[in-house]
Amino acid sequence: MNVTGVSFLPVTEHQAEHQDETRTAYDGIVELYASMFADRLETRPFTRAMLGTFAELVRDTGNPRTADVGCGPGHLTAMLHDLGLDAFGIDLSPAMVDHARKSHPALRFDQARMEALPVEDRALGGVLAHYSMIHTPPGELPALLAEQVRVLAPGGLLMVSFFATEGTGPVRFDHKVTPAYSWPVDRFAELLVGAGLVTVARLLHDPASERGFLDAHLMARLP
Repeated sequence: MNVTGVSFLPVTEHQAEHQDETRTAYDGIVELYASMFADRLETRPFTRAMLGTFAELVRDTGNPRTADVGCGPGHLTAMLHDLGLDAFGIDLSPAMVDHARKSHPALRFDQARMEALPVEDRALGGVLAHYSMIHTPPGELPALLAEQVRVLAPGGLLMVSFFATEGTGPVRFDHKVTPAYSWPVDRFAELLVGAGLVTVARLLHDPASERGFLDAHLMARLP
């Protein structure tokens, strides 16, 4: 349905169950998570470079309004703001949103589900999903990508970061917080194309964890 220009996709019982589990898990580790990741980009030069490129390309669209979807404690929302974007954060965890608001009081943060973003159709120049879809079961990922496409204006950019793996399909693993999935980069890129986007850049680099997964970043544009 549509309410004041904002679309809401129905949430299935299975979606609600795993999202509730994810929200509860992250609610319980807010302070630890924030302390671990707030300054993590200082040791992630490839990620910083990709985020800087993303911000530049979004600015070039003439529409700097950008959603940091799955923003956690808000550190990347603040970085995008510093890079010249009109950035705001959205997260499933109310505890994360509360922490982000306290840490970055000048910025906007909302609590919402990723498949029901509180954003008007075709409103944004950019969407960042930095490891925020890794807990989504593979069968539900196309619906999330469709929601990112819904809020992007023509020419807008989506940047997705995730754990990469070899093979032909996603691999479920025991993440420290709650179960997650790694993806072959080509397979994830196919999902972006299937959502109506055109991939414009990809970056794959050294393992981010003891599990040996690679860091993957894909950038795509809405025609």
